[in-house]
Amino acid sequence: MSKRVLLIEDDRQMGDLISNYLKGFGYFITVFEDPLEALNELSNSDYDIVILDLMLPNMDGFDVCKKIKSSSDIPVIISSARGDIGNKIHGFELGADDYLAKPYEPRELVLRIEAVLKRAKKGENIKISDFEIDKEATTIYMEGYPLELTPIEYKLFSFLLQNQNRAVSREQLVNAASLPIDTKSRTIDMHISNIRQKIGDNPKKPTYIKSVWGVGYKFIG
Repeated sequence: MSKRVLLIEDDRQMGDLISNYLKGFGYFITVFEDPLEALNELSNSDYDIVILDLMLPNMDGFDVCKKIKSSSDIPVIISSARGDIGNKIHGFELGADDYLAKPYEPRELVLRIEAVLKRAKKGENIKISDFEIDKEATTIYMEGYPLELTPIEYKLFSFLLQNQNRAVSREQLVNAASLPIDTKSRTIDMHISNIRQKIGDNPKKPTYIKSVWGVGYKFIG
């Protein structure tokens, strides 16, 4: 099965070059020049990896990277002419999985993609406290037993788990679950309540999910 690549690149010639080259290695490529359109696509479709330029219209590439990583664990490779060490460090601080300075040989990009996807595959099962996330099966196990979560509950709980001991806002949870942007807070609260019931967590004396007044929730297990 072809790996799906989302390429965000406003240089059409460069985008065509990368796209045509990667297709020769069996990748399925979707190219966007506008990062806002790309983010909308990413929230509605499944991709295996994002290739991200930094010099973009409407939104800086670093902000795009931050936005992606705030709601998803999809691998991101930054592909940019801004190749100085300061930019590279900032990119990695925002969660980028690799940083490739232009100009480069397209073959190097293929090798970087393969390496990043290989690392991501090895780390697919993530163990956090009493839980284990199996990304391939979209299942979360509690002490070895699979939880019967809805797709939305899986996305919400997975996001909470991977942000252990960090307060996350309801807006972040809405993004993580790919819910409509106008989703009401009480809808998120309802889903969290359902998750608590399924993991046997008492909201008055939480072992795992703590309510953070004025913000949202935090996984504390």
